[in-house]
Amino acid sequence: MAADITPPAIEALCLAGPTASGKSALALALAERLPVEIISVDSALVYRGLDIGTAKPTPAERAAVPHHLIDIREPTESYSAADFARDAARLIPEIRARGRLPLLVGGTMLYFKALLEGLDELPPADAAVRRQLDERARQHGWPALHAELARVDAASAARLPATDSQRIQRALEVWQLTGRPLSSFHTTKKRATGDDLSRATPFFSLEPTDRAALQQRIALRFDAMLAAGFLREVEALRARGDLRPELPALRCVGYRQAWQALHEGWPPAALRERGIIATRQLAKRQLTWLRSLPARRVLPTDDAHPPQTWAAPLAAWLQGRADAPGHAPT
Repeated sequence: MAADITPPAIEALCLAGPTASGKSALALALAERLPVEIISVDSALVYRGLDIGTAKPTPAERAAVPHHLIDIREPTESYSAADFARDAARLIPEIRARGRLPLLVGGTMLYFKALLEGLDELPPADAAVRRQLDERARQHGWPALHAELARVDAASAARLPATDSQRIQRALEVWQLTGRPLSSFHTTKKRATGDDLSRATPFFSLEPTDRAALQQRIALRFDAMLAAGFLREVEALRARGDLRPELPALRCVGYRQAWQALHEGWPPAALRERGIIATRQLAKRQLTWLRSLPARRVLPTDDAHPPQTWAAPLAAWLQGRADAPGHAPT
């Protein structure tokens, strides 16, 4: 059994990366070497019943390593970045008190930002406003709403493609509810507690060196989800009768396309194509966000160096040995 690891200078470890980059595989491999507990940093894994399309850890994996913030909400409920920050800030000292290392793993970058830097409190989702925006989008298209967003929140519009319906809707929703652009909520200084945690929380980023290879892995994973019954999972969600496509849970990449495919009768090939495109767009946004972080420690991966190969050097680095991960600043 691995010895307890409670490095005094490290409160937790962050492991981020784009979708399909192998974060979970590396986290599980690291757990074989060190006593860790995993805190999921994923806005889709919080929802019960969303399993196949989220690549949720299996029961065996969750039994082998304690996982937190998975299956904690019904898909009818919301879960915000502020909710995550509060939950993670509570879990980190609890895990450390057990002599284990909190390992924050995921790709929801706003969650990392909320925990490490703090965010102004955003207004909760408003179903009536979202329905009104959805109706306008049906009439005029999301590019028209993107143009409207550019007039009231140029900073948000500049970072969002005109096809990113979920984020365009959220930015316009915040504008309508508060009279403030969404970008203004993301400019506050770090809170004191956020500063302390950020300094004590090394941030590692799994980044594939070959974009084409990552895109291929995304396609293979989507095919595997379809083969595992992803569409049947979404059919079961639709059959519940209490879910609507505008709910945050069902706006997750993959679920949004599958719900629309069932509603509009798309052929399987169309669902596959649109689901893969949406997932690749998500990965691109995640990489852009990660590359904007000057303090991240990059763990490059390629076919010859899969994510799991970083487990041993990363464990050694955490234990204070000299063979720290390459590209990891001291």
